[in-house]
Amino acid sequence: MMALDQDHPVEDLEPADSWALLAASELGRLAVSVGDIPEIFPINYYLHDRQVIFKTAQGSKLVHLTINRNVVLEADGYDDETAWSVIVKGTAKTIQDTELIEAARKLPLPSWIPTVKYLYVQITPHTISGRRFARGPETWQ
Repeated sequence: MMALDQDHPVEDLEPADSWALLAASELGRLAVSVGDIPEIFPINYYLHDRQVIFKTAQGSKLVHLTINRNVVLEADGYDDETAWSVIVKGTAKTIQDTELIEAARKLPLPSWIPTVKYLYVQITPHTISGRRFARGPETWQ
């Protein structure tokens, strides 16, 4: 990791660093697009064997994934000195295989809201990228 400062406030992350940050987080934003209309949904997820797994119920999110499986997931975080953002582009599909569903049920993937979510979705990443940013006041030059 390079030192971030006012002269170098942005760092492009190596894929391994992006994977590590994605694995350490559990909340992201799922971006989908149907008929040229983009939508974004907050999701909690779990990274398992470089596959992003999340739970959902019947509704607009699932309808969007059925129409267009191409998705983008963004996760981010920050501390006092830096912030980061990781972007995963891939394809999503509802897990149908009984054995895979049983395996997914054993993952540490609790729902953040008190609703029943019984469908599991898997995002297979095609690309991952990330950036780290120095935090601080804007500078004018």
